[in-house]
Amino acid sequence: DLRFSHNGFVTENGETWFMEQPAFSPGFNVTGLAELRLNDYFSVRFSPGMYFGNKVVKMYDTTNKVEEQQNVKTSYVVLPFDVKFAGQRYRNARPYVVGGAMATFDVAKKRSDFLKLKTTDLYLTLGFGCDFYLPYFKLIPEVKFCFGLTDILEHNRPDLSEEPEKMKYTQSLKKVTSQMVVVSFYFE
Repeated sequence: DLRFSHNGFVTENGETWFMEQPAFSPGFNVTGLAELRLNDYFSVRFSPGMYFGNKVVKMYDTTNKVEEQQNVKTSYVVLPFDVKFAGQRYRNARPYVVGGAMATFDVAKKRSDFLKLKTTDLYLTLGFGCDFYLPYFKLIPEVKFCFGLTDILEHNRPDLSEEPEKMKYTQSLKKVTSQMVVVSFYFE
C-alpha cells in the first residue's frame, strides 16, 4: 500500500490532483531464514529475500473530473533484521513476536511515468507467528506489518523535461510512504 500526503498544489490551468491506491494488491515473496539463538526466549533473525508486487495508483483532478491511472510494479530485494521473543513451548506449538528493521531495494526496471518512486526504502517491522513442531519438520506461519520510514517519491524529475505537463502529479504530493502486510510460511 502507498500512503500519499498531498500539498494542495494547483496548476496554472486550475487543476488540483489527488492520488490514491483504491485497493490492496497482493504479491508474493520468497525468503530464506537464518536465526541465532541468544537464550531460551530471545533470538536474532536475518531473512533475506525478494518481494514481488503491483500497485494501481489512481489520480483524480477534482476540478475537471479527469482520472488517470498508473501501474507501479515492484521487485524488492529485502534485508530484514529482527529480534524474536518466543514464549514457552506448549505441546507442539511455541508462539512468538518479532520486531526489527528492513532495508529494501527495488530492482524492477523504471519507466518514465506520471509518478516515479525511489529504489531504496527503510521499514520498521512488527509481527507475530508460531512455531509448530511436526514429526518431520517445523512449520512457522508468520504475519509481519512493515511501515515505510522514508519518502519514496522521486521529486527531481529531469526525465520529464520533454513532457513537463506530467510534472503536475509529482508537484501535487508532499511525500509518499509505503506499507506492507507480509504473510510468510517458513519450513525448517
